Amino acid sequence: MHTVAKPRLLVLTSTYPRWTDDPTTPAFVHELARRLVARFDVHLLAPHFPGASCHEVLDGVHVHRYRYAPEQWERLAYEGGILTRLRRNPWLALMVPALLISQWLATKRLQRDAHVVHAHWVLPQGLLAVLGRRIPVLCTAHGGDLFGLQSILSGWLKRWTLRHVSRLTVVSRALAEEALRNGIEPERVLVAPMGVDLQGTFIPGDPAEQDVPTLLFVGRLVAKKGVATLIEALPAIRQRHPDARLRVVGDGPERERLEDLARHLEIANAVDFVGAIANRDLPEIFRAAEVVVFPSVIAEDGDREGFGLVAVEALGCACAVVGSDLPAMQEYLRDGETGLVTRAGDANALAGAVSDLLDDPTLRQRLGEAGRRYVVERYDWTAVASGYADQLEGLIDEMAANGGST
Repeated sequence: MHTVAKPRLLVLTSTYPRWTDDPTTPAFVHELARRLVARFDVHLLAPHFPGASCHEVLDGVHVHRYRYAPEQWERLAYEGGILTRLRRNPWLALMVPALLISQWLATKRLQRDAHVVHAHWVLPQGLLAVLGRRIPVLCTAHGGDLFGLQSILSGWLKRWTLRHVSRLTVVSRALAEEALRNGIEPERVLVAPMGVDLQGTFIPGDPAEQDVPTLLFVGRLVAKKGVATLIEALPAIRQRHPDARLRVVGDGPERERLEDLARHLEIANAVDFVGAIANRDLPEIFRAAEVVVFPSVIAEDGDREGFGLVAVEALGCACAVVGSDLPAMQEYLRDGETGLVTRAGDANALAGAVSDLLDDPTLRQRLGEAGRRYVVERYDWTAVASGYADQLEGLIDEMAANGGST
């Protein structure tokens, strides 16, 4: 009996765990890729980073990391993302041509044996995938690639890429609207968020005993996450709850500025900057907090939340969540039903909502339980990965039906 070979899927990404249990790099691309191994021969291309392997197999995913400079200089990707690192260190722009050329050459080499491509982010992965493509390309936009690239050149490249991908998935309805404004036809856009393990990892549990009311933020320390608004709200929160403390879990280019802000407001002793931790340790962190806060804002450069997967993880743990009124967060936060919603950037409103939750354990429990029910029905990885696999197989079938033409 002959085993039918699985179709080969090439995944393109600019961020991926550099090694097992990498605490500073979002893992959602890997979490999706490893769940596609059951139906595809998955090969993934990502930038190299000092200390990472150039070739390895992680959970069945064949990982290829392309080199683009002497190893000690390969600092353009990771640790906050390419755009964030460029804003912080403009000299890194000198590395961009080398990265793009190296990625394009590696993409073309790996495409030769692939049946379909899944490109995460419109630029640069989506663009490089469709240059001279001969196989279908599914592109996924995550937020910053549509909201945060606003120059004339990047705008033109986005629109060109969207015209040439086979299909575009976006992680929220707000992103779908932005994609339509960039000229893609509605029939080629599908809202398909990333997922969360809501059955085995991010689940409710017995919270750890706390001596003081604990607030929690989890995420990258970049401007669009709005942590400055949360720190500005803390003095008012402590007027009603003098013992309240804030734990900030995550790292990024804004950390030093946020630490300075806490000192300036004379609340540094009430703010714990924990740094990045492994994803597997997050459930315990979530369960130890009375209130989890995601105060996302629109950054000065226009970048904003594309979806907010960490908030779904918190809801999966049945946490009481406060978020902002940005459209992407309204995918899962219903004010008074699955969480509390305040105006983005409004420290006073945020302080009031957090204080109200600290005052009312019954409300915290009700919102947490309702929030978990809501996200389990919509964002568990089992359903999300199956949907993406169906899309990718559908593109292969469409190409075969068209006689190999894309």
